[in-house]
Amino acid sequence: MMFYNDIAQSPPPGRSAIVSRLSVVKSEMGTKAKKAMKKNMKRVTAKIKPSEGADFLPLAGGPGRKLPELKPLENTSPVLYIGRIPHGFYEKEMEAYFAQFGTIKRLRIARNKKTGKSRHFGFIEFESPEVAKIVADTMHNYLLFEHLLQVYVIPLENVHPRLWKGFNYRYKPLDSLQIERERHDKERTLEEHKKLVDRVMKRDKKRRKRIEAAGIDYECPEIVGNLQPAPKKIKFED
Repeated sequence: MMFYNDIAQSPPPGRSAIVSRLSVVKSEMGTKAKKAMKKNMKRVTAKIKPSEGADFLPLAGGPGRKLPELKPLENTSPVLYIGRIPHGFYEKEMEAYFAQFGTIKRLRIARNKKTGKSRHFGFIEFESPEVAKIVADTMHNYLLFEHLLQVYVIPLENVHPRLWKGFNYRYKPLDSLQIERERHDKERTLEEHKKLVDRVMKRDKKRRKRIEAAGIDYECPEIVGNLQPAPKKIKFED
């Protein structure tokens, strides 16, 4: 007992000191204790072939052993790819649905820059990689609105640096009717008006020929406004 108390109170010794102390302990141990110690050492240490090197050598001597090989770390990426997203399952719906698994940091659905419509795939980033792995295992090939979701974990080295650029931006779809209305109602110059009238007259001429070829006696009304009035000359008195 005195020996163990000295070890607890003294600073950590070097290797030579430990070996000498262990030899003293062995000399003081009985036969049964020595056999039990050898049996435990054989149980712990593994046999190594002579051709292989030992990674670990016990301080008290004895056969060396190989350290267990470290398993490669699994994918620790918290980013998920989600494909085949059905119509109507957009940012708010996805955030409300996937929040049941864990905290969502960022969410983005790929959209058409012109129309703002969904391109049916997107990305989600969770705070925890473990949650992302659970979501990928649970939701892959999940049938949702007649669509089989495709969910994969994206490795960190494959995450594009600009993936989350503008992820919180909501596209405003263009109003095509408003654009066409403004184009139709805009003020035209004389040249633009002349081109417009020429196109209308050309279409009207083709329409008249089709009516005559069908044997229909019909007098088409004249197009009003096809002639631009000449500007009036203003005379100033001297």
